[in-house]
Amino acid sequence: MRVEEVRPQIDPATLLAGAQFMDAYRLDVDGAALDARRAAERMMARPPRWVDALLVLRNLVVAPFGLKTSGEDRRAPRDIIGIFPVVSEAPERLVAGFNDRHLDFRVVIDVATAGRRQSVTATTLVLTHNWLGRTYLTIILPFHRLVVRAMLRQVAA
Repeated sequence: MRVEEVRPQIDPATLLAGAQFMDAYRLDVDGAALDARRAAERMMARPPRWVDALLVLRNLVVAPFGLKTSGEDRRAPRDIIGIFPVVSEAPERLVAGFNDRHLDFRVVIDVATAGRRQSVTATTLVLTHNWLGRTYLTIILPFHRLVVRAMLRQVAA
């Protein structure tokens, strides 16, 4: 299955007003009968080991700056897929993400069905708040692109 970068087809103002960064990747699958939650679970619940290793490294690097780490309690128990709190959900769209002092981000999983084929699109939106957020985003972007593609491939697995 091929993951391709596509033009984001969402209104960022409704999901993360002021977002300065947005990208989207799509995977087409045959006969999967997925809704957005199931696609998000396949994508994020069990990341590849190398992605887990990158996350451990990320947590070690950002902890001294007071940024949230993946294992951190985000105040109240809530619906979480992988490490991401669910912000909103409908059968065709799931929005996850959180706000931090350096940046806010959302990952949007959209599922569109046409006959037996489904398109699963993962769109990422980021709103930076300060120099730390802008620096963080610049550093992680090359990894982000690899991680999103790898995790989206898991939808078809």
